[in-house]
Amino acid sequence: MGGTQSLALPPGKGPHHVGCTDVMVGHTQQGLFFRLFYPCLPRAGAQQPLWLPRREYCSGLGSVAQRAQRWLLPLLSLTLGSCRVPVSWNGPFKPCSRGYPLIIFSHGLGAFRTLYSSVCLELASWGFVVASLEHRDHSACATYFCTAEAGREEWIPYQQVPRGQKEFYFRKQQIHQRAEECVRALRLFQDLSSGRSVPNALQQDFDLSALQGSIDVSKAAAVGHSFGGVTAVLALVKEPSFRCAVALDAWMFPLENSLYPEVPRPVLFINTEQFQTPESVAKMKRLSCRNSQTKIITILGSVHQSHTDLIFLTGRLIGRIFSARGTLDPYKCLDITSRAALAFLQRHLNLEEDFSQWDQLLEGIGDSLVPGAPFGRSHL
Repeated sequence: MGGTQSLALPPGKGPHHVGCTDVMVGHTQQGLFFRLFYPCLPRAGAQQPLWLPRREYCSGLGSVAQRAQRWLLPLLSLTLGSCRVPVSWNGPFKPCSRGYPLIIFSHGLGAFRTLYSSVCLELASWGFVVASLEHRDHSACATYFCTAEAGREEWIPYQQVPRGQKEFYFRKQQIHQRAEECVRALRLFQDLSSGRSVPNALQQDFDLSALQGSIDVSKAAAVGHSFGGVTAVLALVKEPSFRCAVALDAWMFPLENSLYPEVPRPVLFINTEQFQTPESVAKMKRLSCRNSQTKIITILGSVHQSHTDLIFLTGRLIGRIFSARGTLDPYKCLDITSRAALAFLQRHLNLEEDFSQWDQLLEGIGDSLVPGAPFGRSHL
């Protein structure tokens, strides 16, 4: 990966301690499931959650990788099973009278809600509440919901494109469901902010009512990676309350051409060097030509998985299986990504912070960074 090899996630660099909890709303597939990252009060002896929530996610990753699960699953379990996220599990929420800005995060194809813990906890450490969704459109490596019958779970497996069906139409259906889930998540926080009760089906030791009065839902952004990146763009079309989007190496393929003129808000595209195609970049430029505040930058030495936790948690073998190994130091990649995102979010959410110190990154100015998008070869 370049730089120092690490098998642990880095803690947030911002001024806030970070807590997290899992939230599941509803008892059907039409509900919501996300991991919530938030500024919290320090607590002695705080428990750190496992990065891999359940063994079923190992099986799901094996299905996505389409490898021989007989040997891959024990390897994944051994390598990733004991990794922990450097946050306080169900830590006490830190109130904020002016309200924290809100981020709804959408994962990529074959991912799950904790795969982006490094970037989510980093943003939370700078004063954001981040809801990292686990989508229920069969694009997650695995997910589940708790039925109304006590103690019963129903799992939703990852699904390949059905034989005989064109991928565009299959993915188009998924992306619309994903964007609608982003919108429902935003409305859930609007309900919380208005004082309505939102029961958590998981019955965690965390009271969601603690968020009331501490989230500014008028300052909401959609963020995502790959399939989640283009989901974030579509969320802008479906819900004008989202004021901007940050798309990490967005996979633009599933978005219909007719929707590009309808994207009303600016987007920051943070691309990696080895994923994008001329066709995908041309679609991004359709948006930047319409809105001068839409930016496209590329991180040199990075690969598509550089925006995920895999760059910190995998060694040489598993890194090769999941194509997670770039030449850029992973800590530097996370710094560039988070600082560019923070500068963009301050600009378009009208935040009273000092993130503008990183404004030059939005123009592609900085070490290992260029404006626009040099073409690589997509792995999809």
